[in-house]
Amino acid sequence: MVFTPEFKVKLLGIPVGRFVILNREDAERLGFRPHDRVEVHAHGELAVAIVATSQKFVSPMEIGVSEELAEDLHLRDGDAVTLTLAGMPDSLSYIRKKMRGERLTKEEIYAIVEDVVEHRLSELEIAAFILAEEFHGMSMDEIEHLTRAMAETGDVIGFEPPVYDKHSIGGVPGNKVSLLIVPIVAASGLLIPKTSSKAITSPSGTANTMSVLAPVEFTAEELKEIVTKVGGCIVWGGRLNIAPADDIFIEVEHPLGVDPTCQMLASIISKKLAVGVDHLVVDIPVGRGTKVGSIDAGRRLAGQFVELGGRLGITVQCGITYGDQPVGHAVGPALEAREALEALYTCRGPSSLIEKSTALAGMLLEMGGVAPRGQGKDAAREILTSGKALEKMKQIIEAQGGDPNVKPKDIPVGECRIELKAPCNGFITNVDNEAISAIARAAGAPAEPGAGLVLRWKRGAKVKRGDTLMEIYAERESKLEDAYKLALKLKPITIEGMLLCRVPEYPEY
Repeated sequence: MVFTPEFKVKLLGIPVGRFVILNREDAERLGFRPHDRVEVHAHGELAVAIVATSQKFVSPMEIGVSEELAEDLHLRDGDAVTLTLAGMPDSLSYIRKKMRGERLTKEEIYAIVEDVVEHRLSELEIAAFILAEEFHGMSMDEIEHLTRAMAETGDVIGFEPPVYDKHSIGGVPGNKVSLLIVPIVAASGLLIPKTSSKAITSPSGTANTMSVLAPVEFTAEELKEIVTKVGGCIVWGGRLNIAPADDIFIEVEHPLGVDPTCQMLASIISKKLAVGVDHLVVDIPVGRGTKVGSIDAGRRLAGQFVELGGRLGITVQCGITYGDQPVGHAVGPALEAREALEALYTCRGPSSLIEKSTALAGMLLEMGGVAPRGQGKDAAREILTSGKALEKMKQIIEAQGGDPNVKPKDIPVGECRIELKAPCNGFITNVDNEAISAIARAAGAPAEPGAGLVLRWKRGAKVKRGDTLMEIYAERESKLEDAYKLALKLKPITIEGMLLCRVPEYPEY
């Protein structure tokens, strides 16, 4: 093994990625090319990184180091490191195999996942694997191997069984139902350690919304303490080191805007496997603008979840839910937290939020024997209206380090605000999920918690010209302007009789 001369570390402060930047002359002299894989040696440890080069960004014999790599090797400005050229991992050939549409063996899938977790693969190579999944899919055997590999390469957290959970496949903006379901189920006496991912393509994931009310990042030991104390939690899975490959896959999926079905199945079930879930309800929204376009497609996906769960010892039931328009009226972390908390306090709110939450919670109550078959929804609604769900949510918030007495009005939202008005009289005939998500994201959600939007009216409502259809919130004027321009372009709300466009736009008369 041939080591380079020592390089002087320059911390870049760039949080995403594991890479080093070499001066171009140094790279040419030592035989390193852009995208080469190198081992970085420091303090008796090593980590794999990808090479980039620059003529001006770093001086000769200086090496720029990403924040992620610096943390792994405990590097500071001015530290000395050496490099060696790393070999190409075997998993690359397996990724190419899947790119050709061939099936992978258990050993090949495990090798890919291990190399992902050990950071031996670049984001570009991981993206190739994800796109191969998107284009060619996987057999159920492959999905099972992927799920097991993802769970086994991280920590496993054991709770006293039985353990219950609910998870949504996503795709519908405003889907904050877990903030009602978890306290309802925990208040019934069932154990529900809810771990969630942060948003991939949506304006807010459950973890994003809950983070407005309380911290969501905990160690495994802290998680067990919280759940043992109050019977439930709503936390982000990334800090727990459960199925760590999943968070890496999600980081790559995010800019691609894809979520392959096989990867989604493995992602959801691997994390449930890692926390010992015995009974799981999966929410599958169907409709225009969702990940699943029809009830038939929803049934097929549900069958895959049930089969995969059965292979891994998890009893799965799926709720195929209405997803043609957002759940509730609020979209974006802080706005959704407000709406969910308002529903817990008043037991009122958008019917879509209350109905969906109690229906899915009721399925878990029936699975746990708390409610007779067919009566779970009524039992869930009783827990909500009695105030027991609110008290349990307060306990969860406090156990996670938040203010248990927080009120909806206490939650700050973006100070920059603009309204989208109805251009004519009529009835709302469509609310476009994809457009709503895009507008909320343009406003800054989920990265800026106060950003998002509130729908004042939904499908079937009668509106008059000049009525406010939507309020857009942002934390910065520039983001608000971007979101408003996008809203005018996408026309997310269709009113019967509304002129959608003119062709040609400027005719000659």
